[in-house]
Amino acid sequence: MKRTFDFVMALSGLILLFPLFLLVGILIYFTDGWPVFFKQKRIGKNGTPFQFFKFRSMRVSGSGQTEEFGAGDLSRVTPFGKFLRKTKLDELPQLMNVVKGDMSLVGPRPEVGKWVNVYPERWAKVLSVRPGITDHAALVFRHEEDLLAKAADPERTYREVLLPRKLDLYEAYVDQHSLASDLVLVLKTIYCLFVRK
Repeated sequence: MKRTFDFVMALSGLILLFPLFLLVGILIYFTDGWPVFFKQKRIGKNGTPFQFFKFRSMRVSGSGQTEEFGAGDLSRVTPFGKFLRKTKLDELPQLMNVVKGDMSLVGPRPEVGKWVNVYPERWAKVLSVRPGITDHAALVFRHEEDLLAKAADPERTYREVLLPRKLDLYEAYVDQHSLASDLVLVLKTIYCLFVRK
């Protein structure tokens, strides 16, 4: 039932939001060129890697990378990228991941292998379910970038403070999730996006 719900809602979202996708893609191209999408390998259900999509919000680095994880480093975020991140519009392409079956609408946020390897025993439990676009941790830490930017050692802060707290919430989701609780989380996410900043 959850997979059917995810597929129908994500596909409907892609169809309804196609004009917005097109507009955002055009604006990214004209303000910072190609590529429009950021693609990165993330770790999915049962530890299976998958290609994760976002709208690109950072300049391409000299190494050819677009948005490799640099905790607290916002130096390459484009002016339009700041808007995309603030409004969370950069996350919309993950609807494609949901349609493909790599992700769910609601579930623990997918991480890169580097951070999964820090707490492998805890991630083994978390990755027993599909990662999601939103969850409790995504709402609690929706201003994570600002917190890391202010930290003296952003990477250490992420590894030793934020990530363990996220994992607490991820594990609680695995233990208690249901279709009804997923619907509540979707509504809370919409509320946080459009009402509570």
